[in-house]
Amino acid sequence: MEFSIKSALGFGWETFKKRPWFFIGATLVILLAYIAVGALTGLIDLALTGGDAENPSHLGSLLDWLIGTLISMGVVAFYLHAHDNPAGVTLSQLWHPKPYLKYLAATILVGLTILLGLLLLIVPGIIFGLMFMFTSFIVIDRELGPIDAMKESKRITSGHKWPLLWFLLVLALINLAGAIALVVGLLVTVPVTSLAFTHAYRVLAAKAGLESVPVDAALKPIS
Repeated sequence: MEFSIKSALGFGWETFKKRPWFFIGATLVILLAYIAVGALTGLIDLALTGGDAENPSHLGSLLDWLIGTLISMGVVAFYLHAHDNPAGVTLSQLWHPKPYLKYLAATILVGLTILLGLLLLIVPGIIFGLMFMFTSFIVIDRELGPIDAMKESKRITSGHKWPLLWFLLVLALINLAGAIALVVGLLVTVPVTSLAFTHAYRVLAAKAGLESVPVDAALKPIS
């Protein structure tokens, strides 16, 4: 199967339609999780800084990042499950704390690489962002270390930079439209675009010959 923006979005929409209320509910759960973390770290900031919103505490910021990373891991695992088995995915897949340290390290390395690229006249940062855009998925899907995951992301995106750039812009515009639609539209656009993004990963990984032997058997793509 070849990657195309149309096919990825089509997959996202058709999969969403199979269980629309479930995906809307999952999106609300994820949103509430982030809000809860923000509230917790906000209380910590209030206690440590006296309510100075412009200068949050180091502890609050650190916890926000560490717990947010855990939520992000769950989101990636959830959409991998949802892509491979829409009828069988459950909210329990949102809890996927393994491999936390590898995912955290990958996040740091990719972030620093993109930042360095942006400092080098912006364009390299965009290229690095496209090159390593699937790193987090590979860490969760295969439990590879950060360097190996980045190498695999670079390999599977090779030769597809322009299509992927337009793809990300389209996804951003769709979610922007969802935000304009009284924000409620995001409850539909977020799962649709997330499923489309996951489909792009699965298609390009298969095209690049990425071995389908995920550590978590539940994440194994359906052939």
